[in-house]
Amino acid sequence: MKSFSSACPVPPEQQPLNEYRELTESGFFCWGTIALPRYLNKLFWVWLWSWAIAGPVAAASFPPAKNPAQFLLVGAAGSSLFLSLALLRLYLGWSYIHSRLSNATIFYEESGWYDGQSWAKPDEVLVQDRLVVTYQVQPVLRRIRRTFGALAIVLLGGGLAWLLL
Repeated sequence: MKSFSSACPVPPEQQPLNEYRELTESGFFCWGTIALPRYLNKLFWVWLWSWAIAGPVAAASFPPAKNPAQFLLVGAAGSSLFLSLALLRLYLGWSYIHSRLSNATIFYEESGWYDGQSWAKPDEVLVQDRLVVTYQVQPVLRRIRRTFGALAIVLLGGGLAWLLL
């Protein structure tokens, strides 16, 4: 993947293709591109480490010795909240790149927040960017949306289990 031509007025760090590369190489956002077992493993660890906060809160509300089922359900739901926030951040980052690559014009800042400009992408750049969206970015967004769906189903299951207690 080549970046824009040298005639492009957009600074290199604000060019959508370079922003995409930077996102795929970052420690957190690359989670969307890794193999499914590693992706699920990372999400599991986020959920598990969230128990460090959710567990004591759940234990204060439902002592584990007296109410173990309620303790586990509330702790799991609390941990899922932190996991949801991590997934939301992941989704928002990839959605931003999706919109930057898909749009026919790019808004950029030349030297600061006060002097923004717009630049219309040439056709070849637009086609290249949209190919990256179709084959690289959309599968990541689809994976994150499916993860949200699975998490919602698990939370609904926990809610039904709560009702049965």
